[in-house]
Amino acid sequence: MPMLPSRHYVSDHALFIKDLIAKQPDLPQQQAEGRRIFWDKTPAQVGERATMDEGRVEQTAYVYQTK
Repeated sequence: MPMLPSRHYVSDHALFIKDLIAKQPDLPQQQAEGRRIFWDKTPAQVGERATMDEGRVEQTAYVYQTK
């Protein structure tokens, strides 16, 4: 019969996160704000990025090579 993990076991990582959130209760809110800045984009912003990418000039394989 295999050994089953204890039901009351809490990993070191989980303890660290609980302790961190206890010390900084506004941390989840800060994480949400950071996510909004870098990841949560509207379709208009994504379309604007695609338009900017169309004007991008391809870079050569070795930038410092003289022609």
